[in-house]
Amino acid sequence: MRAHQTRRAVLGAAIAAAGAGVLAACSDSSGTGHGPMNHGGSAPTPTRQGYVAPETPEGYVTANGAEVLSREKERGSGAVRTFKLTATATRLELGGGRTVRSWAYGDRLPGKEVRVTAGETLSLSLANNLPQDTSLHCHGISMRNDMDGVPGVTQQPIRPGAEFTYRFVVAHPGTYWFHPHSGVQLDRGMYAPLIVEDPKEPLSYDKEWVVLLDDWVDGVDGSTPDAVLAELNHGRAGHSGADMPSMASPTGKAQGPSRVRKGTSRLLGGEAGDVAYPHYLINGRTADDPAQFTAKPGDRIRLRIINAGGETAFRVALGGHTLTVTHTDGFPVQPTRTEALLVGMGERYDVLVTAKDGVFPLTALAEGKKASSMAVLRTGGGARPAPSVRPAELDGVVLKSAAHLEPDESVALPRRKPDRIMRIKLTGGMEKYDWAFDDKPYSPDRLYAVRSGERVRMVFINATDMWHPIHLHGHTFALAGINGAGARKDTAAVLPHRKVTVDFDADNPGLWMLHCHNIYHSESGMMTTVAYRA
Repeated sequence: MRAHQTRRAVLGAAIAAAGAGVLAACSDSSGTGHGPMNHGGSAPTPTRQGYVAPETPEGYVTANGAEVLSREKERGSGAVRTFKLTATATRLELGGGRTVRSWAYGDRLPGKEVRVTAGETLSLSLANNLPQDTSLHCHGISMRNDMDGVPGVTQQPIRPGAEFTYRFVVAHPGTYWFHPHSGVQLDRGMYAPLIVEDPKEPLSYDKEWVVLLDDWVDGVDGSTPDAVLAELNHGRAGHSGADMPSMASPTGKAQGPSRVRKGTSRLLGGEAGDVAYPHYLINGRTADDPAQFTAKPGDRIRLRIINAGGETAFRVALGGHTLTVTHTDGFPVQPTRTEALLVGMGERYDVLVTAKDGVFPLTALAEGKKASSMAVLRTGGGARPAPSVRPAELDGVVLKSAAHLEPDESVALPRRKPDRIMRIKLTGGMEKYDWAFDDKPYSPDRLYAVRSGERVRMVFINATDMWHPIHLHGHTFALAGINGAGARKDTAAVLPHRKVTVDFDADNPGLWMLHCHNIYHSESGMMTTVAYRA
């Protein structure tokens, strides 16, 4: 392997030159990914017994500072619910006797569901049995900053053989999930649902079906997510300028067939993505051997739909049924009927359906990629639908964006003039694979500053030819709606050459990541930090 500087060393040198002292530089001897999802640090490894905070820029709230602890105290201290996970290399069965080697939480795909009740304290321990550093981010949860799971920003990475316990009060009910925030590990098998039940649940339903959508490449014909990233970056390490060898090949060249293929979608405004995945999954299964959910005719079923994919938006429909949308990204909305949903990476939708009598396909069309997956709802006798089935609802009324939803009155953001306005341009392109905010790829010393108590308005201006699902950690924001503040979200799609305006209240001190949830875009530079001034 040719000697090269790691991304962390490059950034560390830049920080030292600027005198910012944001992160300590360190070498990368464990084979950890080099992209912005894997921030470095040289402090001791965290364990269940202790927490070591990364360095923080002077004048800003530290991840475990007094402001963070005070905010956590305000959330209360409910009963402790304890869960233990192990990140490990394992063999996974995707259906039809098809097996792959990958990484997962335990030996199952998706990982085992974590379920708590709002107001309780979640204690989630992760043991790292992988050959490289890892981390765990609970996506969408407004939590204490030092438990957010971003190495080098809110914690030190979890080294191989080490363990870390994430412990925080879960304040808001809803549909969430968790995944690593280290390199491109998200695009392996490391994800699982996190369901927070409402102790005063207003919805009435008979059954609940958690549906995780995914695009799959790892272990197929020698492919790995790291090799895909290397191919997309033309063998480069993204914005750092260093060579980026893949996990599969020390030369940085992709193994197996090329996975780069441009897709297009009218609903997504043009380019749909750049990765043609060999498989698309629902609850870890391919369409030729699908996951199955059983119910009785007339049952009212709550579907919690989560897009855990790395680079694919899914158009979702249940054959023969109409969907009533009740929540998006965990927060309730005014009930809205539709035949299909367009779900971007990181987004979640809760819907209600009244089950008919028979066997019905729940189809997830990989938007713009000429492929799909399927699960099955069975309430009676009949043959299983063919894997290639295309329910008519997919081409009917499609909820293309949560901008068309109105928030439930209980969660609507109060009207207020913004104290701070940030205009952030989304930049880059496929040719150079130089994704960034404002033409500047991720750097830990580049911060967007806010102060506690402010109403912050962000205007995302997409200057690229591709759509981007933008995710803000630690907060929910309100989309700009027709009648004022719109649906509450933590992840929102910004279509090419369009803009999206969101408002949020700065009520959760710390250092919070803002990034595109296309894993290959964020790893190539489309990420930054929203930081609270001390």
